[in-house]
Amino acid sequence: MARVKVQEAPFDIAAETAALLAGRQDIGGLGCFLGVVRGTVGGRALRAMTLEHYPAMTEAAIAAIAAEAERRWDLLGCTVIHRTGRLAPGEPIVLVLAAASHRTAALAATSFLIDWLKTRAPFWKKESYADGGEAWVEAHAADDAAAARWEG
Repeated sequence: MARVKVQEAPFDIAAETAALLAGRQDIGGLGCFLGVVRGTVGGRALRAMTLEHYPAMTEAAIAAIAAEAERRWDLLGCTVIHRTGRLAPGEPIVLVLAAASHRTAALAATSFLIDWLKTRAPFWKKESYADGGEAWVEAHAADDAAAARWEG
């Protein structure tokens, strides 16, 4: 069963990895994705990114994505942590860990999870730029294309 957390607080990647691997000798591969807030977007310096969400809806959507990953691959463990609130450039924003007997399943599940999180998890993101401007983040065609490869 996947562990899903949506939180404002920072997370500890080493502690989360250790928790997933604790007492396990059947895990042969661990896929990991750590998303970090970029310092520039579209050539503009970013001061912060703010993520808003409806907690129950967001957690349910992420849990459904994780359950789909577990259905598609023989995962032995899965952790998805997504932060909300105001985040500065360089701060971790999302962590995906997928554990399996072999690296192929772990890495494929990790790619699937982050692709679907980008397009199916209900977050509203606002970028605040160093020049004082702000903009809500729109969907990106590249993210949609990456998620579409997992359809069917």
